[in-house]
Amino acid sequence: MAITKTLTIAVPYNKDSKVQQWDLTMQYEEGADATYYTSNMITSIPATDPFTGVVNFTPKAEGSWTLAQLTALCPISQWDDIFDQQYDSVITNPPDNPVPDKNYVIPS
Repeated sequence: MAITKTLTIAVPYNKDSKVQQWDLTMQYEEGADATYYTSNMITSIPATDPFTGVVNFTPKAEGSWTLAQLTALCPISQWDDIFDQQYDSVITNPPDNPVPDKNYVIPS
């Protein structure tokens, strides 16, 4: 089954009527019934990274943004790797947890 990725939250931070930062949440889903797994990936993307000076986007009015442009801001390849690891550790290869024996009798 294919992974479904849906941008579920996009919060713009405006200054002078232009978006200066986006808070984005993308929901990942895969499987059905016993193999169903979902996870939310969250990021904050400033127009210009204050530490590196890297320009992530040019500020513009929030109404000018498209879904494709918002999605392009997300670190999809990084999130894909994280989700694959999560799915593998929870669904494909879950931990072998011990099983309690509630009928155990304490020796005298």
